[in-house]
Amino acid sequence: MPVLIVSGTGTEIGKTIVTAAVAALALAQGRTVAVLKPAQTGVGAGEPGDVDEVIRLAGGVTTVELARFPEPLAPATAAARAGTPPVRPEEIAESAGKLATEHDLVLVEGAGGLLVRFDGDGGTLADAARLLAAPVLVVAPAGLGTLNMTALTAEALRARGLVAPGVVIGSWPAVPDLAARCNLADLPDVAGAPLLGAVPHGAGALDPARFRAGAAGWLAPALGGGWDAERFTARFAAGVVSSVSAASAER
Repeated sequence: MPVLIVSGTGTEIGKTIVTAAVAALALAQGRTVAVLKPAQTGVGAGEPGDVDEVIRLAGGVTTVELARFPEPLAPATAAARAGTPPVRPEEIAESAGKLATEHDLVLVEGAGGLLVRFDGDGGTLADAARLLAAPVLVVAPAGLGTLNMTALTAEALRARGLVAPGVVIGSWPAVPDLAARCNLADLPDVAGAPLLGAVPHGAGALDPARFRAGAAGWLAPALGGGWDAERFTARFAAGVVSSVSAASAER
């Protein structure tokens, strides 16, 4: 996978932290890594953005940010309000392709969900993925509502002939509720792709050394780690069975 697109089912669900974890594991394997952020929104000039967080957590990666817009809006809207040119899918693909000639792995982190508009013509991250013929790693939340968002994202990918290697839960709670525990089994079904990791809530607040050491335990072998989906799911399945049994007994 010389280029891997990292997209979420929505915003603020852990894409940057997942990107940093994938980058950290690749670096630990001796691979050269670049991280491309096509459009950074909601961050002013001189303020640290997502690529800066990836560098802090993962270490020595090459980072490129194509555009920055100060308002926390969809890239197309933010660009229009700022009076600056938008970022188009062709620019994303060209930049990622160039980085791929110089690095073993290029991670392209989107903004919000897969079909968020980048320009006034309706160009999206999915269009850039199609131009690159690149797989799209889906980052999803753990709890209630994630199944519908993940199913819609998977449907959009299939409609465009795009491949999702799997789904990563961007923020796994310390005390998962019933919905989160059940979703471990349901997410692969609705995504039509395997579960490839669960990054613990608060991982981004760890110091870099602990983050890099922990990454292998959060992501599956397909992403360079040692996380086992079957074992992780089984660990929480007992709680699901217990909850169902208790509810039946009460009735």
